[in-house]
Amino acid sequence: MPGLTRYLLSIYRKTDQGLATLIGLGLPQGDLYQTNKKQDCISHHFIQKPNRAKHTTIGLITVSSPPQLSISCYIPTTRGQYMKQLLTILLLLPFLSTAQQLTSSNYRIYSVKQAREVTLKDIAEDMKNYNVLFFGEEHNDSVTHYLEREMLQAMYEKYGSHLALSMEMFDRDVQPVMDEYLAGFIREKHFVKDARSWPNYRDYRPMVEFAKDKGLHVVCANAAGRYSNLAGRKGQQGLMELPEASKAFFAPLPYDTATGAYYEKLTGIPQHASGTVTPDTSKAKALAIPSMGNFNMVTAQSLWDATMAWSIAQYHSHDPQNKVMQVNGKFHSDEHFAVVAQLKKYDPKLKALVISATQDDSFPNINWKEYTSPGDYIIITDPKVPRTYKD
Repeated sequence: MPGLTRYLLSIYRKTDQGLATLIGLGLPQGDLYQTNKKQDCISHHFIQKPNRAKHTTIGLITVSSPPQLSISCYIPTTRGQYMKQLLTILLLLPFLSTAQQLTSSNYRIYSVKQAREVTLKDIAEDMKNYNVLFFGEEHNDSVTHYLEREMLQAMYEKYGSHLALSMEMFDRDVQPVMDEYLAGFIREKHFVKDARSWPNYRDYRPMVEFAKDKGLHVVCANAAGRYSNLAGRKGQQGLMELPEASKAFFAPLPYDTATGAYYEKLTGIPQHASGTVTPDTSKAKALAIPSMGNFNMVTAQSLWDATMAWSIAQYHSHDPQNKVMQVNGKFHSDEHFAVVAQLKKYDPKLKALVISATQDDSFPNINWKEYTSPGDYIIITDPKVPRTYKD
């Protein structure tokens, strides 16, 4: 390349002892002028010093989880201009990612129906008789995030392109942003910002990138916080007063609110008057819902549940042959409550399997008899593995 010489670039990561050099690569000569270290993502910006007063940026190096090194360089053309080339080099750098260090020794999977331990491939095989797989997580469980990506891959290996990913972590109003990113129109930094990605998006990125690589659809399933807040403050009547265009971003009105056992789970208040304890969400059985001050928690929570269920049902109506893997907090799907029960209201024909993942201090000596109700499959993860963030 004209006017550029060679030097050795070092990639670093944070350790208890400070910065430690991990690997070296040969790249055009330049000066390191900025290092931005954020959790598992390490960015290095490099500049060239040509024979002129101003420095010209020639590269951006990003190492992230899963380990991927992206090099963006401005290379001089014969006309003296700079063109941008993006080179993506997949490196085997297990020390940069907790996920790369995990093995089957860090989790156990149990089938309640079969009363035995199973594998992710067993779950994928079982899905031949079902339409929707709910993967209920604890949002900061490192092992669970690793398994979600593995589960998605196992589903893809079994069902190929007849598969979609649905996520609580993205709201319905950012679906165009998601679609633009998956199609390669926009850069990741713009996607992360404009899709209002969660602060721990790095935990969900492997699934999104897998979907992008395989051409799978990703359903932005949730209702935005502004709508659940409005529902909590002013009830469904407040939602009804919104402009018609806004109503496309949450479940059709009126939506069912939690009753029965799920109501009790949300509020801790037994519904003795209901005469039964069921995951039913029907309006006919709904009782007066207590408030937290002036905020109706159950009406707000139920909007999230109903909207995610509606998003799944909508997608499935357009692509009925496809399986859907829905990722959400376990509270939204445990015991076939919440989103699972709401989904039955929108499409009674859809059949769902539920995975409930959590940590247990007894790991790996688990008493599976204590886990008969949360889901069809129970995943217990190793509590010794650090969580991705603290509660």
